Amino acid sequence: MIGSWIKVSIMEDAIHDSKGGVTINIDVSPGAKKTEVPAGYNEWRKSIVVRIKSPPKDGKANTEIIKEFEAIFGSKVEIIRGQTSSQKVLFVHGVSKEKALELLRGKMGKD
Repeated sequence: MIGSWIKVSIMEDAIHDSKGGVTINIDVSPGAKKTEVPAGYNEWRKSIVVRIKSPPKDGKANTEIIKEFEAIFGSKVEIIRGQTSSQKVLFVHGVSKEKALELLRGKMGKD
């Protein structure tokens, strides 16, 4: 359990308060065996690791990313940077950094 606490604590570096919500840095692995949000933390990139089952074709992975994060936060989510990259920045409307961390803690290690 300590390892999970440390990962969640470090995750704070990937989430930033912004006007009207938060931005979240993510590192995406599309074409995974199963979807996992969050799947871990990349310390070097200061980003939350996300595994998505959908392939990176025709926007399918991006659509799944948005759907998964909207389900977690219950709020509108947009990809604001990295549309065609594995490194992306999301904007989550109407959510504070504290609430984002709380909701991600609730998802950590669950499936």
